[in-house]
Amino acid sequence: MSDENGTPDGPAGSSGGTAQGGGPRPEPLRFFGTTWVDHDNGYAARRAGAAVGSLAAAVASCLVLRFAYEGIRIADTGSFVTVLIIAMFAICSALAFRNTWEGFDKRHDPQRQASLRGLLAIGFVGSLLAYFFRSLTEAPGEKLHRAEYESARAEYERRTSRRTGNPSKKKRRR
Repeated sequence: MSDENGTPDGPAGSSGGTAQGGGPRPEPLRFFGTTWVDHDNGYAARRAGAAVGSLAAAVASCLVLRFAYEGIRIADTGSFVTVLIIAMFAICSALAFRNTWEGFDKRHDPQRQASLRGLLAIGFVGSLLAYFFRSLTEAPGEKLHRAEYESARAEYERRTSRRTGNPSKKKRRR
């Protein structure tokens, strides 16, 4: 596990040894565990809960931002500062949405993520909305983890497949 962000260092299916039936284990997703593999143990309810929760958090966040806007307006800082702050939150939210959405399909570079941490914190509403929209179709990150898990399973099957026939009777090339 990476100490910095709590995500595993390797791709799904590569760490953790072997599963009960042998082979790689699926990587657990936040809020879903490994229920995404077979869509069992309350997967649909978890997806609905993740969608409702992220939407509720986004709405609550927008209300907090509204109170901040009212505070700036009451402080009478001027229209230039107000426009700058609104533009900052809008741009950072759009960038955070795009970054989070792309993170569901491919793994991010950890150094790039570290450099974007402040921007993503400002644009938290965009990240929450990306999580909400992805929860409507699948568990966020499921597509990436499923592709990695299936490729790890295929690699495992290829490595452990038994040869057919007796190798001592194999014809030798000369």
